[in-house]
Amino acid sequence: METKTDTLIEALYDVPEDGKAEIVNGGLLVMEPTGGLPSRSSGDIYVHLRSYEKETSTGYAFPDNTGFIVNLPNRRSFSPDTSYFVGELQGGKFLEGAPIFAVEVRSESDYGPVAEQKMAAKRADYFAAGTQVVWDVDVLRDQVITSTEQMIRKIPPPTPKTKSPKQNQPSPAGQCPSTIAYHKSNFLNKKTQNLIFLRF
Repeated sequence: METKTDTLIEALYDVPEDGKAEIVNGGLLVMEPTGGLPSRSSGDIYVHLRSYEKETSTGYAFPDNTGFIVNLPNRRSFSPDTSYFVGELQGGKFLEGAPIFAVEVRSESDYGPVAEQKMAAKRADYFAAGTQVVWDVDVLRDQVITSTEQMIRKIPPPTPKTKSPKQNQPSPAGQCPSTIAYHKSNFLNKKTQNLIFLRF
């Protein structure tokens, strides 16, 4: 017998071409198209992740609009702007499980108290599903907030007024960093040197 979740997952496959949606709170959450700067930023990050994939053979880099099926009480899927996944490919089907690394690039509507709460809740969902590192990319401020589950438990969600502490040193190889770092990175003009934070 087909469940409501099964129906929603099938509906994801029927989202119009170039559309994007996630299954949240028992419904299909359709997302707005991406603007110029956010799109270029996520594309640049993907290029470097793809190079990382080729160099290490540790997983798979994915661009925008890839579907990840998860099993959380309030969420059954993610569709990050860029991601890195270490599970098995499912042919043409959505991937099972969360990416180990997820990038969420802010659109113009992703500012203000309500938007900050929604993004903080989504980061919590990522970590609950097994993601180890999440980037909150703000192209308007040329800033990236790198967060991990360990620090989310200790530090409240950041706001635009939060001052930037000094960047910590990367963790030993084989581990994800237990830090939340605020740092500048112009994705359009130089390499994404922040990849030193990834230890898959």
